[in-house]
Amino acid sequence: MTTPTRAVDIVRVSMGERVMARDRAAAEEPLAIRIEGEPFAVIMRTPGADRDLAAGFLFAERLVRRADDVASIAHCADAAEHENTVDVTLVDFAAAKRARRQRRDLTATASCGVCGRQSIEDLACDLVRIDDDLVVPPRTIARLPARLRDSQRAFDETGGLHAAGIFSVDGVLLDIAEDVGRHNAVDKVIGRAVLHRQVPLSRALLCVSGRTSFEIVQKAALAGIPVLAAVSAPSSLAIDLAERTGITLIGFIRGDSFNVYAGPQRVA
Repeated sequence: MTTPTRAVDIVRVSMGERVMARDRAAAEEPLAIRIEGEPFAVIMRTPGADRDLAAGFLFAERLVRRADDVASIAHCADAAEHENTVDVTLVDFAAAKRARRQRRDLTATASCGVCGRQSIEDLACDLVRIDDDLVVPPRTIARLPARLRDSQRAFDETGGLHAAGIFSVDGVLLDIAEDVGRHNAVDKVIGRAVLHRQVPLSRALLCVSGRTSFEIVQKAALAGIPVLAAVSAPSSLAIDLAERTGITLIGFIRGDSFNVYAGPQRVA
């Protein structure tokens, strides 16, 4: 059975002294995604929530738009690495094959969420502007990273995993995922919401560890999430996309302070 962490031997050096010790590292293994038995993508990820990750990945790729598009997602018993291979059966496989021809073969690393796409225009397709009257108190936003961190069980063991959390508008943590890849963690929580028929997440907040890049804003926009917060800074392209899609983009949350890069009308 795969686990999110793995025991490793290390040499710990302190004050000039060297001692042998045991530590735990974040697991990183390839997940092969097949569609109807045909290879589609290989994602470097932290094992766990593989069905959710596959659903979220295919949702971001626009092969899956709702739970009803998915007939099944299961690990492949016939694969040599069956714990690292999932097969997805789609209701409309013909449509999936047409979309497949629009896209290059790819291996997605843990740091790249948009490998294989052919243009920025391709990345920004299907995004609908989010317009609502949601208003969130600053104190709610300021508390999101701490509440996210308190629920990072694998990070406690390794110190080497990113997290993404879905929160209610009053700051209650509804779901969390951890992964070596920032975008994988987002795919896991959004994929779970897709499979549970909770998308669009129009009354939810998304908080991520680390920085916010274009693809994370893209995934939030596709899921209909109006507020995206992070402990670090967004990229310029992430800001541009947030403004284009109507997302409130927040970064550099430190204590009671933070920066609003787009959509300030949702911050009370």
